Amino acid sequence: MSRSSTELVAVGRVGRPHGLDGSFFVEQASDDPERFAKGAVLYVDGERAEIVVSKHGSGGRPVIHLDREARRGAELAVPRETLPPTAEGEYYAFQLVGLQVEEEGGRALGRVAQVAPGVAHDVLELDSGVALPLVEACVREVDLDRGRILIAAGFIEPQLP
Repeated sequence: MSRSSTELVAVGRVGRPHGLDGSFFVEQASDDPERFAKGAVLYVDGERAEIVVSKHGSGGRPVIHLDREARRGAELAVPRETLPPTAEGEYYAFQLVGLQVEEEGGRALGRVAQVAPGVAHDVLELDSGVALPLVEACVREVDLDRGRILIAAGFIEPQLP
């Protein structure tokens, strides 16, 4: 399977080495611990790899060893169709990319360029340069069907004429 035959969704990145056996920390790891279990299949920069060793490092972060080499910083991904369905009112971060963001009152703020992981919460980075916290006080509504995110007033400075 290659990137051209199925859509892959990032679940982490190859981080710094752990020990001498080729294991490494997974950076920006998915919250689903089964993604990094021994025997699980990941795609490293689009190429299939199997996890042969799985353990936890400091802070409970996943540490894995693959059946093939992976360069530091490489994307770890899974096929989109293998993701479990979300519950009502839940969504995956990748589903937000490309959505139009509007402030209450109708002011368009831009489109989501990426969802960046943060220390306390994720951040919506818009193509307009605006960064918004992905927290309930800011995000009033996510409407995947309409392709829109509604933001509470007051999180963006008003534009002067």
